[in-house]
Amino acid sequence: MADPLEGPWAMAFLPNGHILFTQRAGTMRTISPDGVVSEPIAGVPPIKRVAAEGLHDVVLDPDFASNRYIYFTYLAPPKGEAAAEWPIPHWYEDVWTLSLAERRVLDLGTERIARARLSADMRRLEDLEVLGETRTERRLVFAPDGSLFGIGADAFRFYDSELDTVEGREFLDDPNIARNFSGRVVRINKDGSIPADNPWLGDAMVARETYAHGLKDPEGGAIHPETGELWVIDHGPQGGDEVNIIKPGADYGWPNYSYGVQYDARQPDGRVNVPVAKGKRRGPGMTEPVYYWVPSIAPGGMAFYTGDAFPEWQGNLFIGAMAGQALVRLVLDGDRVVAEEHLLHDNRERIRDVRSGPDGAIYMFAGNALKRLVPAN
Repeated sequence: MADPLEGPWAMAFLPNGHILFTQRAGTMRTISPDGVVSEPIAGVPPIKRVAAEGLHDVVLDPDFASNRYIYFTYLAPPKGEAAAEWPIPHWYEDVWTLSLAERRVLDLGTERIARARLSADMRRLEDLEVLGETRTERRLVFAPDGSLFGIGADAFRFYDSELDTVEGREFLDDPNIARNFSGRVVRINKDGSIPADNPWLGDAMVARETYAHGLKDPEGGAIHPETGELWVIDHGPQGGDEVNIIKPGADYGWPNYSYGVQYDARQPDGRVNVPVAKGKRRGPGMTEPVYYWVPSIAPGGMAFYTGDAFPEWQGNLFIGAMAGQALVRLVLDGDRVVAEEHLLHDNRERIRDVRSGPDGAIYMFAGNALKRLVPAN
């Protein structure tokens, strides 16, 4: 439908048939039904772009037709810094080689959830409001009750870690460190306030917005169309990508437990398959994944198919594979995966985001193109 784009990350379907989408470098645009890409939408706040961080998800308010609110996630630059792109070592090597005390005084930027109104002509954002600095910059998903889930990656820079190289360490035996700083799911109301039934409101040591934790790098999230549960795809280290059903108060294991291993490329002594932390896959109190991959497919976005164009795919879960360069289809029986198929593998394109469109087609960002999958004639 549109090619080339510049690092497209997420999309949302507007009622008028246009598609609103984000680009990691910090711009929002629209794509018309005939594939015309707009100029950048004005009013997007300054974005810091570094490593995997930048401007990420965008979703529409359930009442968008009447209030025109959109919600989005991004990394804001430190105070006084302009929007810019930083080299990857700035986020990783320059940080995790420092002591914890040194890291804790760094201001590298802030992961935010914000909302704004999209103007009627789709050219600008108005009434911008930051709802929270919740360190959940990856995905946003509205729950059936109207609350908003924010999904974010492990914050290695805030606790005593060496990224994924944590062999033999016991620091996360303190559960409150894990609950606050491992990859997590938060839950807020549409106005940024805290729901009264969040699971850790009675524990002053846990951030009040926290809903679940123990993820590494969750790249996709979607509500199951029948159960209303939040499903999340978690990008593991070297192997160990997981599909998880998110429950309030649950721990999904990272970084104490993982089906993957540390990255071989980060081992200065040439070792391979070095265990993560305790070297165990699961442990007491951990919630098992529904499904996992070894080796990794490097998952991106995910969506349940709810359209009519492919009736045999109703209820299937679709996942974009980046390193795997495929559209992965999972067939479900309740909460069990009973079959897996890799589609479009011959195209050899990294698939970042996947959505079930209102017209029954499947939409995806493949490489730097927006593509639409429909049944063959």
